[in-house]
Amino acid sequence: MRVLKPRRTAVWLALFMICSLLSVGRLGNVGAKADGGHKGITKVSSDLVERSRNARAGTRVNVVVQFDNVIGQQADGLLQLMGGKVTRKFRNLNVRAVSLPANALEHLATRSEVRFVSPDRDIATFGHIDTTTGAASARSQNPFPGLDGSGIGIAIVDSGIDAGHASFRNGLGLSRVIASEDFTGENSTADTYGHGTHVASIAAGNGQGSNANYKGIAPNANLVNLRVLNSQGVGSTSSLLAALDWILTFHAVFNIRVVNLSIGTPAIDSYRDDPVCQAVRRLVNEGIVVVAASGNNGKDASGLKLYGRIHSPGNEPSALTVGATNSLGTDGRSDDIVTTYSSRGPTRSYSTDTDGVKHYDNLIKPEIAAPGNRIVGAAASDNYILTTHPELDANVSSLDNHRMMYLSGSSMAAPVAAGGAALLLQVNPTLTPNLVKAVLMSTAQPLAGYNMFEQGSGEINLEGAVRMAKLVRLDLTPFTTTGQSLLTTGTAPQPNTTVAGQTFTWSQGIILHHTYATGPDLMTKYQKIYAKGFLLGDGVIEFEAGQVIDSQKMSAGVILGTGVLNSDGTVLNNGTSFFDTDLLLGNGIMIGDGIMIGDGIMIGDGIMIGDGIMIGDSCFQAQSAMTNGDETASMH
Repeated sequence: MRVLKPRRTAVWLALFMICSLLSVGRLGNVGAKADGGHKGITKVSSDLVERSRNARAGTRVNVVVQFDNVIGQQADGLLQLMGGKVTRKFRNLNVRAVSLPANALEHLATRSEVRFVSPDRDIATFGHIDTTTGAASARSQNPFPGLDGSGIGIAIVDSGIDAGHASFRNGLGLSRVIASEDFTGENSTADTYGHGTHVASIAAGNGQGSNANYKGIAPNANLVNLRVLNSQGVGSTSSLLAALDWILTFHAVFNIRVVNLSIGTPAIDSYRDDPVCQAVRRLVNEGIVVVAASGNNGKDASGLKLYGRIHSPGNEPSALTVGATNSLGTDGRSDDIVTTYSSRGPTRSYSTDTDGVKHYDNLIKPEIAAPGNRIVGAAASDNYILTTHPELDANVSSLDNHRMMYLSGSSMAAPVAAGGAALLLQVNPTLTPNLVKAVLMSTAQPLAGYNMFEQGSGEINLEGAVRMAKLVRLDLTPFTTTGQSLLTTGTAPQPNTTVAGQTFTWSQGIILHHTYATGPDLMTKYQKIYAKGFLLGDGVIEFEAGQVIDSQKMSAGVILGTGVLNSDGTVLNNGTSFFDTDLLLGNGIMIGDGIMIGDGIMIGDGIMIGDGIMIGDSCFQAQSAMTNGDETASMH
């Protein structure tokens, strides 16, 4: 077991920068107490504490309560004692959505039965992908020349799906939307808003109506339509939890192996407390790949880069979090860039201890990036987005069930990865969610000039990912020990891919919580962290002075990095250090809000830019304003 020494120069420079900022009053919250010094309020979201203490008499708040030691009627009885009215129950989650008197909130949180209380927050939405992602090349590989996601179920948790759109037909002309449920209360599973249909077609559209020009990644996968956003594109935490709870119940019935979440809310509570993150973890532990959009808050109104704006549930370590790239209208990848609006890491969700000190999660996110700019996808019939923004019509067809439209954002990048995960699972149904993540990361292309907070391990490469997935042994079990052969062959495949006549080298590394890993064992030998029930980051033992490999979970040929890197366009460990990973440790209190890191500002506390209104994760600009550059993220 080898302790990796920090890069002392980088550490001292960073500490000097912190001290300098402290001296001029620019670094807020380094080891500081939470606003108001609310000692003991450790089981309540910080924004909810303020809301309840400032509430007028008789005010009620809608909250989500997680329980530890009681279930069912006991939980309901406790809430009733506090004057609460249960608004939603969940079959598989020990959680209640409840309307509660504001003045009962802190008393409820003191009960030992209560694990955490958070607001029932609003959630909202965050646009030739087949060739540039490598999916077309993957289809040409033997023995899977028709690789298309057949048999795999992808759950689209969004604003609904227009099941009658031609993009979702199978070979018999029947809809591949095999189940639909509404969790909004509007008693409709149609997509009157328009976001979910577009997202679904990126993951699994068949290209009908566009002469196959705008085909999705897994064009014959089955789709499960779970509507959590209403006709205005807004939902709630409790509606999202209800959809995830439904998946836990019915995933085996519909073979749901992938869930796409192109929706989100500001990540305020630590992933350890956030009820949506906890539900996502349950799904992943069941063997379901959960893909989440990173968010679209990568810059402020003046264009300055912002760090630390990953949305929930993209801050959950078990989720595959995806940032957005811009292919600049070409199939080749040498000109691809990370969009300026794509949310950057590290995650700034936090917990507050009994002394009122905030501890940030500071996870490196996203894990990968994917095309998300000006993506052409299916347009739901009479949808709100296209009706109010007719300039987004891609003018592919005049037939209502063939129409396509442009959208941009991390919402469009996430289903690229979700469709990619379906292809890997079609090739190798035994892959765990962690192995899917590891394969996608290790085969990604690092884009030159972008750091890990912007692109993770790089831009998705499905040609390489499918080639790697085919080689993973089918007989791996929870009892397979660390260091055994991972592949059916003695060596890993050649770590390069050619797309549109351009060849690039894979990242050959994966992101692990607060660091990254490379090394010859990573994709040739089995690592315990690839099993269900683990996080990839569980292979690292962390302490304030550094990080070391856990030899029980990762083999000796895995090498940890010491810094968040700027990519040189080849492999992860060839990049130059951008930020020392030791600064992500120390219980998360070393990085304060407002600190400058390289070329941007670190943001924390879930504070929103401007007036505090959540910015959506899709971009609805006028076509006249669209260029081959990336668009500004906004929701109208």
